[in-house]
Formats: sequence, C-alpha cells, structure tokens
Amino acid sequence: MLETRHAQHLSQLVGVQNFYTDPAHLQAYAYDATKERHMPDGVIFPRDEEDVRQILAYCNAHQIIIVPRGAGTGFTGGALSAHGGLVLSLEKHFDRILEIDTKNLIARVQPGVINKHFQNAVEALGLFYPPDPASQDQSTLGGNVSENAGGMRAAKYGITKDYVMALRAVLPNGDVIRAGKKTIKDVAGFNVAGILIASEGCLAVITELTLKLLAKPKLKQSAMGVFGSIGEAMEAVYKSMASGVTPVAMEFLDNLSIRAVEQRFAKGLPMDAGAILITQVDGSVPEQISWQLDQIEKHFKENGCIDFRIAQNSQQEEDLWFARRNASQSISVYGKKKLNEDVTVPRASLPALLEEVAKISQEYGLTIPCFGHTGDGNVHVNVMVQDPNDPSEMQRGQEAMEAIFKSAIALEGTLSGEHGIGLSKARFMPLAFSPEEMALFKRIKAAFDPNNILNPFKMGL
Repeated sequence: MLETRHAQHLSQLVGVQNFYTDPAHLQAYAYDATKERHMPDGVIFPRDEEDVRQILAYCNAHQIIIVPRGAGTGFTGGALSAHGGLVLSLEKHFDRILEIDTKNLIARVQPGVINKHFQNAVEALGLFYPPDPASQDQSTLGGNVSENAGGMRAAKYGITKDYVMALRAVLPNGDVIRAGKKTIKDVAGFNVAGILIASEGCLAVITELTLKLLAKPKLKQSAMGVFGSIGEAMEAVYKSMASGVTPVAMEFLDNLSIRAVEQRFAKGLPMDAGAILITQVDGSVPEQISWQLDQIEKHFKENGCIDFRIAQNSQQEEDLWFARRNASQSISVYGKKKLNEDVTVPRASLPALLEEVAKISQEYGLTIPCFGHTGDGNVHVNVMVQDPNDPSEMQRGQEAMEAIFKSAIALEGTLSGEHGIGLSKARFMPLAFSPEEMALFKRIKAAFDPNNILNPFKMGL
C-alpha cells in the first residue's frame, strides 16, 4: 500500500490525470501477456523526461519500487509489479517519432512508439526498420529494446540491438545519461547502451532512442517447403543457409502446429506433413530473387522437401505466412494453458534440439507443439496443459520445461532468444550462468540501482 503522503506528492508532480490508485487502473496494469496477475500500488504516467527524473529521484529517496512498462505484451512478466510499487507507464505521453533523418539513415523516437507505426512511417520515405516481433502491432520500441526483441526478419537483418545507435535514460537516482552516438563508429568509453539493451527495465528508464535505418529493399518473394519429417526440415535450414543464401526469414511449423492452424482456419495446409518451412528473400533485381529461391529449392529438395511452392502474387504471399502468424493462437486447441518459451541454439543443433523435445513430450505425457525462427535457431516450444487447475499436471509442465531448458543449454544454446527472463524464467538462470556470472550481474545491478527500486527481483537478481 502506497502511503498517502507519497501518493499526494506524485499526484501533484504529474497531475491527477496522470496518477491513479483506483481499482480499475490497478487491475488494468496488473497483467501482461503471461496472463499472470500482480497488483501494483499505483500507476503513473510521466509527461516528459523531467517527470521521469523527478519520479525516480523521489522513489529512490523513499525506496518505492518502480516498474517501467510499455504496452505490456511481454511473455515473461517483465512489466509486472510482483512486489507492489508503482507501474511507470510510458505509453501515454512518450509516443512521438521525433525525427527521421533520411541523410544519415537514423531516427529519434520516444520509447512508447508502437513498432509497426514506426515501420510504416519510415517505409513511407523509402526506408526500412527490420526488427519485426510478432507483437509489432502492439509492442513499443522501448519494450523491444528492453527485451532485445527479434522477429521473423532476424535471419538476415539481425535483432533490435543491431539497430540501437544511442539512447537517453534516467538512472534510479534521477541522473539523466546519454549512451552511444549518431555516428557509425564510436569506441569512446564503455558501451553503456549495450548494457541497457535487454536489461528488462532493471537498470534505467529509457526516454529516447536513436535507431539505425536501412534503404527499403525493392523486391521480395516468399516460398514454402513441405517436409516428411521435422528432422529433414531442420537439416534443410542450416544447409540452405550455409550455401551462400541469406534469406530474410526462415520459419517453421511442426506437424502439431500445422494441424492446429488447419483445425482453426481450414487453409488447406498439408496435414500429413512432418513440418513446413516458410522463407522469404529480398533484393534489388528480379535475377537476384530468382537465384536465391533456386538455391533454397535445391537445398530443400536435397534434404527431403516433397513440395516447394513459390508465391506468385501478394495474396499468395499472405496466404503462405498466415499459418506462421497464427500458429501461436491456434495451438490453444491442445490445452487451456501453454507454457511458452523461446529457447535458441546454434542452427546446426536444431535437429538435436527438436529430437530432445519429442522425447520430453513422450516422457512427461504432454503435447508440445513447436514453431519459430529457425533461420536464427530460435524455437518456440509450447508445453500444453489441459487443466491448469490440476497441480500435478502443472508440475509436470514445469518439469518438462526445465528439461527443455537443460537440453538447449547442453547444445550451447540459451534460455531465451527474444522473450527475455523476467519473472517466468528467473529461477532457471543458474542453469545457464555460473555463480560467478550471476554475482557479476548482481554487481552491475547494484552499480546502477543500489537501493534496488527499479524492477527488482527480475532475471533472478
């Protein structure tokens, strides 16, 4: 419960229309995409950077927890007030594109700008911002940076960290810093921007971003390969990408995911396929597109592809991608709750990872549909629970997920490729990091936030 004197001070600071402790607002900001609920003590909407500075300085002095929040689309509870305190929401007043510099191919934005809105704005000028998380229609750029979001285009263009050139941020004590520069080269000082990327709001509150842009590719084309087994599809992924072709995207659905999409939407997918791979290439001339697709088809067919379909127009392209974009919602046919994690391994380890997932599914008696970004080794594994009110089934689900994490780490992979750690995976951090590494993380946290007010207890810190 927030003391009355603190509530009065904060309300006066930002105005009564930007500070709330009523049940309706607390309920609205008590959850994210995890569907878990943690009630905050208040919700505050800073109007500008100076508000953020004063809020943090005051809360630091009085040791009031602050949880930064964008759109609340995260899958790991990073924006949840698990221990009370204030949700600091940047969605209301920090939603402006400040500058699009077509000469230097950069943009300055506030962290509350929606990813897709930004993409549309730069593409209208013939430019391109590649990071495209599945939540792009709702998620904010600040949230993308805080989680280092990826997306389908990561296979060729990389992830969010590859496009952050500089940022402004407020430290927990109220100090304002600028990290990075607009320049392409900058090796002066420590890489503070790099530390803040993927820090999940635990170290500072980002108030402005300077992002790198590219020229928009003139042409693109998509295709789908149908495989008899998931092992053959995984082999085709890394062998295709080792051949000299770098597709924009290389996505997959296993048989369970295919069947779920077909059951929900009846799109004519090959129900008996072991897996499908959906790929896209881009370029500046038709010959470049044709060569890339020819190479991919060749390597697909050398590795068990039984059907290769190239989209001939925009509608066919949209139809190809429909299954991938709707896989997550479709797999609800297998259970009322999904334990959804995004392990990542080196591409050549994908066949071994999916073999282990199949064994774990059988061992624990749980359905585990898989889909994801195989172009960068990122697989979304979904442990489906029929009855989340059954403690024994939930326990089996958690044990199965831990087994999957251990398998990914044994294959030199990671706990998360893009969703982050937050609350959901915090207890698994010691599986991936040594005691010395965890101690270092905690020292970094303490250096930025000695009073531990900023998004505490996330990432196992």
